[in-house]
Amino acid sequence: MPSPPLSAVLITRDAASQLGPCLASLSFCDEIVVVDSGSADGTQELARRHHARVIEQPWLGFGPQKQFAVGQARNDWVLCVDADERVSETLRAAILDALAAPAFHAYRFPRCNRFMGRYLRHGEGYPDWSLRLFDRRHARWSDDAVHEKVLTATPVGALAGDLLHDSAETLAHYLAKQDRYTTLAAEAALANGQRATLMRLLLSPIVRFIKFYFARLGFLDGLAGLRHILIGCRNSHMKYAKMRAILKGRK
Repeated sequence: MPSPPLSAVLITRDAASQLGPCLASLSFCDEIVVVDSGSADGTQELARRHHARVIEQPWLGFGPQKQFAVGQARNDWVLCVDADERVSETLRAAILDALAAPAFHAYRFPRCNRFMGRYLRHGEGYPDWSLRLFDRRHARWSDDAVHEKVLTATPVGALAGDLLHDSAETLAHYLAKQDRYTTLAAEAALANGQRATLMRLLLSPIVRFIKFYFARLGFLDGLAGLRHILIGCRNSHMKYAKMRAILKGRK
């Protein structure tokens, strides 16, 4: 039987500086759908030059925005990527092989993150398993405004080959983005009934450092790996600190 057609799906906003290589790596897909939330830097025009179908949608939050984008695809099998990611040649071959005779309704594969000019191969940076290829009739994006994930009740297959995360942002921009994420994570945690105990505030960064720097061999990624893990530890602390601040502000 022929392979099911595949739609590549992206959400964007002011991503023109990164989008070109991403779209070029998706040329093997049967269609590319770009859902844009108000770009003013030529993102939409660039996407159309790469033969993508562009749809404008005001921002809904990460999970809802990605699920909206999945719903715009013409095909049930979708590959979800971000504008600063590229499908490696090895992953491309693995995706095509899997779709030739799908054994699962959803597949995950490792994401390799570049930080401070270096691809991280240990710690938090790798393998960073990401479920991004799925049949939308059996899986969907969660409604989380941040740290969204694909939900499925079926077994998940694993593919070889890396999804390359090539973010070229500055350290200052990266930290600013992490600050926004920790605010959203704090709000989501409170909404889900989590508690911001003093023990979590103090111990979560320490536990995270031990896990990723030592147990997951983050020290092998040099200074870039150390800084990446330290920022992650800071994020753990800030999430609980912001939860406590929000609760204090409600009194």
